[in-house]
Amino acid sequence: MIGRIHSVETCGTVDGPGIRYILFTQGCPLRCKYCHNPDTWKMNDGKEEDTNTLIQDIRKYKSFMTCSGGGLTISGGEPLLQPDFVKDMFIKCKEEGIHTCLDTSGFVSIEKADPVLDYTDLVLLDIKSYNPTVFKDLTGVPLDPTLAFAKHLKERNIPVWIRYVYVPGLTDDKKDIEDLAQFLTTLPNVQRVDLLPFHKMGEFKWEQLGYEYSLFDTEQPSKSEVEEVKEIFKKYNLPIYA
Repeated sequence: MIGRIHSVETCGTVDGPGIRYILFTQGCPLRCKYCHNPDTWKMNDGKEEDTNTLIQDIRKYKSFMTCSGGGLTISGGEPLLQPDFVKDMFIKCKEEGIHTCLDTSGFVSIEKADPVLDYTDLVLLDIKSYNPTVFKDLTGVPLDPTLAFAKHLKERNIPVWIRYVYVPGLTDDKKDIEDLAQFLTTLPNVQRVDLLPFHKMGEFKWEQLGYEYSLFDTEQPSKSEVEEVKEIFKKYNLPIYA
């Protein structure tokens, strides 16, 4: 099975538990203002890779993944733009006893996602904002599909790590954050919430690609600001990490 890949990271430690082999797929329907990989947006960029070749490379790292409780994470871009490729990759991993993790925006067709979820051990779900207006302004797409996907994962009882990027002046409204926390309390399959402070490491890619970047003047949040947001999630007894 052929897929279109942006890049590979062989020993990642932040995209799921343990040491992970991470495939970054090409193509994304979102246009997030803070995206640090805008070079993944266009489906026709990147390179073609075969799942048979990739699993051979993944096997080289199996001992590290097994000892650390790690595995394969498929990220993006948006992996579920290539559901057949992701499914085949996950099937091959399950045959090897390798943990599988899907990193997704949730802006997907549940019908197309379900065959992939059959072989998914963990989902990293990015919820950019719980405010529909902010979400649309930030990503260019509506919020409803992501919330529907989150509820579907609850119905299927698939473990989830929620990811929330805190951007001063953009996703910092305390009521919106509190509304998100309340929503997450309705999802018993949420194992942790990752609070990710905005960073500026992707700015140069926007310039190189000739894209207009609107957050040049946005500062990274202070430690105290991050702690204040953590307290909101803690108030709802959510397993918050930052």
